[in-house]
Amino acid sequence: MNLKNILPILDWLPNYKKEWLKGDLVAGLTVGIMLIPQGIAYALIAGLPPIYGLYTALIPQIVYAIFGTSRQLAVGPVAMDSLIVAAGVATLAEVGSENFIEFAILLAFMMGALQILFGVFRLGFIVNFLSKPVISGFTSAAALIIGFSQLNNLLGIQLERNNKLQNLLYDAYHHLNEIHWLTSLIGVLTIISILLIKKYFNKIPAGLFVVITSILIVKFFHLDQLGVSIIGDIPKGLPDFRIPSFDKKIITDLFPIALTLSFIAFLEAISVAKAIESKHPEYKISPNQELIALGMGNFIGSFFQTYPATGGFSRTAVNEQSGAKTPLSALVSASVIALTLLFLTPVFYYLPKTVLAAIIIVAVFGLLDFSMPKKLLTFSKRDLLILNVTLIFTATVGIKEGISIGVVLSLVMLIYNTTKPHIAVLGKVPNTHFYRNRKRFKEVEIEDEILIVRFDAQLNFANTTYFKDKLQEYSNYKGDQLKLLILDGESINSLDSSAIYALIEVLEYFNRKKVTIAFTDLKGPVRDKMIKSGFMAKANEDLFFMSIQGAVDWYHTGFKQEKYHKYIKQENSKKPWFRR
Repeated sequence: MNLKNILPILDWLPNYKKEWLKGDLVAGLTVGIMLIPQGIAYALIAGLPPIYGLYTALIPQIVYAIFGTSRQLAVGPVAMDSLIVAAGVATLAEVGSENFIEFAILLAFMMGALQILFGVFRLGFIVNFLSKPVISGFTSAAALIIGFSQLNNLLGIQLERNNKLQNLLYDAYHHLNEIHWLTSLIGVLTIISILLIKKYFNKIPAGLFVVITSILIVKFFHLDQLGVSIIGDIPKGLPDFRIPSFDKKIITDLFPIALTLSFIAFLEAISVAKAIESKHPEYKISPNQELIALGMGNFIGSFFQTYPATGGFSRTAVNEQSGAKTPLSALVSASVIALTLLFLTPVFYYLPKTVLAAIIIVAVFGLLDFSMPKKLLTFSKRDLLILNVTLIFTATVGIKEGISIGVVLSLVMLIYNTTKPHIAVLGKVPNTHFYRNRKRFKEVEIEDEILIVRFDAQLNFANTTYFKDKLQEYSNYKGDQLKLLILDGESINSLDSSAIYALIEVLEYFNRKKVTIAFTDLKGPVRDKMIKSGFMAKANEDLFFMSIQGAVDWYHTGFKQEKYHKYIKQENSKKPWFRR
């Protein structure tokens, strides 16, 4: 096994070019500065003290730089995963308590172990069960929950932590008379400032700017004494090495959340990594190695008191746009976080919580997906239904329930579509040898004695009944005029045993009606299955053609129908094919 595949750092580091250094330094410093307020803010979403957000911004990205295949992915705490952590752990311990912190760290350990196992056994494909509508609905619901859950810090009111949108709104409505107007003013002005900076001064790190400004204002004007809630003390120093606290019952209770997180976090990371990869042909993303890299980041990080982390959309975009060429930029970012932990945590003492709430609200607003529902409305109302059901269940019932119902509904729709695939009656395009769907091409020529049917799917146990019913339905339209049925197999990729039995039933049905059946454009694997099963011999090998036109020409050459039906009569007098 190539060691570079296991440790991608051995690929890029020995080949490092001097001209990359400037871009990596600038990008690393930019993302590191960006991570400080984000780490603190996302820890609050997770229900953890701010210091754990900085720990999570430090360790996982160092580990990812060693094991990851993306050279721009910025790993650390993210809003959505923080919400899932809060939702899952809050059912087992009081938010902010010692047990809560221990369980969140244990969750990172479990999530990392699962991701490593999935990567080792090459199970990255499982994430494909999360369809685009499910992801969009879940993401939008999570954004709403995260945004409204920050109303307590933004408005300075006391709300119970809850992960159901209706409860958050109900609780907020009943506490409107308790709004602390100075806190609210600072929060609203912070939101406006961030938006203006991003629009007109996008080279300035908006999050860090509002953090520094608000700290200075609160400290200078003593706004904390006027009721503005602040962060307070943040412990100084790098995280200690500690073995996570293991408890069999807690592990069992946390497992569904860990499994959900392992998929969601991987999906977030691989999506943004693939998007960035398209701009950098010098390297290639390996999904299974990405699972291992993210898993190692969480697994090792849990021994240094981190909670679940993954690749962040906004940070990765900033990293790439700032000129990052290699994971050295991640190591620079980690250095910024380490220096902050060692020397700068007292600086954040006067940081208003309403400013962090504003940063979070602006960040999660970008997660709201308005474009996909509009597009789905025009071409896929079934997928729109899946999106909306996922969104509603996630927002009002729960995160696990929302994802589960979305996945189940997607699979049900897939199975339903499999049972009733597209099937078309074809006609000849005038003056050509092309045959097209008569519903789409009104000018096609249809012969009264010939029925041409194309089945656009695999023929298997799930759709054989539909296949037989449609053939009978279409033949009934023709009535006694029908003499030749041509089955175009161009779109049939495979057959199972149920399909072979169904074809025999179709053959016998039309033989009784004295209708000849011809097969055209069959793929090799389909022909092989027909030959091995004995069906081709039963159906007459001479009635298998390379094209529809070949079958039609054969019919028009004056083939003696009575000769063919005599052959069928002889065949039917023999033992059934499956007894021969």
